[in-house]
Amino acid sequence: MGEMKIACIGAGYVGGPTMSMVALKCPEIQVTVIDLNAERIAGWNSDKLPIYEPGLWEVVKEARGRNLFFTTEFDKNIAEADIIFVSVNTPTKATGIGRGRASDLTYWESAARMIARVSDRPKIIVEKSTVPVKTAAAMAEVVKSCSGIEHQVLSNPEFLAEGTAISDLTNPDRVLVGGNLDTVEGRAAVQALVDVYAHWVPRERVLTTGLWSAELTKLAANAFLAQRISSINAISALCEATGADVDEVAGCVGADSRVGSKFLKASVGFGGSCFKKDVLSLVYICECEGLTEVAEYWENVMKINDYQMERFVRRIVKNMFDSLKGKKIAMLGWAFKKDTGDTRETAAAYVALGLLDEGAVLHAYDPKVTEAQMRMDLSNPTYKMLGTAGSEQLGKSAALTVADSVYKACEGAHAIAVLTEWDEFKTIDFQRCYDSMVKPAFIFDGRNILDLAKLREIGFKAHGIGKS
Repeated sequence: MGEMKIACIGAGYVGGPTMSMVALKCPEIQVTVIDLNAERIAGWNSDKLPIYEPGLWEVVKEARGRNLFFTTEFDKNIAEADIIFVSVNTPTKATGIGRGRASDLTYWESAARMIARVSDRPKIIVEKSTVPVKTAAAMAEVVKSCSGIEHQVLSNPEFLAEGTAISDLTNPDRVLVGGNLDTVEGRAAVQALVDVYAHWVPRERVLTTGLWSAELTKLAANAFLAQRISSINAISALCEATGADVDEVAGCVGADSRVGSKFLKASVGFGGSCFKKDVLSLVYICECEGLTEVAEYWENVMKINDYQMERFVRRIVKNMFDSLKGKKIAMLGWAFKKDTGDTRETAAAYVALGLLDEGAVLHAYDPKVTEAQMRMDLSNPTYKMLGTAGSEQLGKSAALTVADSVYKACEGAHAIAVLTEWDEFKTIDFQRCYDSMVKPAFIFDGRNILDLAKLREIGFKAHGIGKS
């Protein structure tokens, strides 16, 4: 067959880093990443990559031009590929049946039809996008109906965490490959993908399952993690009411080996592209199967997350004498977590809209999020104002000023709200901030990364999550 060729449809947060690592670790395999967005592809071919991820530039720089290529040319690269990864966006449906819960498979189906149109021989098609259970069967049906060729469809869900994607790819906890293990062709396709990962992942960490188990595992894993965060956030509300310290509670609970310490960090709420979308997709699947109680259980995980963000806004209002009208609040952080410029489902946008609705004046700073992105988030109707019926958002971005430093954001502010746990926020000269602020000066740590006692010594009225 000669040199193996891999193509990936989608150059986003999953496709770009994953394929870059495959190319780095498999120099004998030609890897081509394809995307309709010419600006994004130009970014991947430049010195300024379209996404920020620690260590990503070093990986891309070594493999790009050797066996890693980024292009907008679909037909030729798909036709020549032996393995095709589909890593397109599958957002939550905004309209129609299942809106607000079900996954929108528009881009996924377009990719399937395009593969069928240009393929003249059987391919191994790999689901990399997060998709509902049994999507692989639907994809196989689409490509066979359109081309008459029997392609093998595998599920290879990603378990990357933004901000640590390169270390996650370099040393993954596990790689999951799902396929039709009941046929010779299916087993051969699974083995072909296993062999790719075996270039650098120990074989015992490459798990093989049936197709539907692999698809459901992705949703289940994110749902479990989201549930842990919502659980500790629910406890954080009780901690504030009783005088307990949520970090102390989480530390003791996490010391139990049956529980473990990960994802027990209380915060203003979780965000990102996966947790909300995957939990809602799981809710929808349960509803479709008539599992009402199960659907309600997982939906409550999301309700607690919304409640936590609403509670953060209410706490700011209450402590600042029940009025934010005309008061300047410095928002430190906009990305949904540190070490990424991604703002999808970021708690900062929801909190910002809630504060603006109270009449606050916002000055925001984030080291990796652009002003254009912040304004786009504020005008995005999916970020419904918390505690409202989705009141008018147009013009809200005009009440936002974007600062180029922490200190400019804090100058003249009545309060600071920490929304992202960037490391640089832990080393801020808070005395300098305090001296430049209106008194009494408040600080609300939505990520519990600051020393509240030291802030109070300076003179701040300091509040954390789950701390009195």
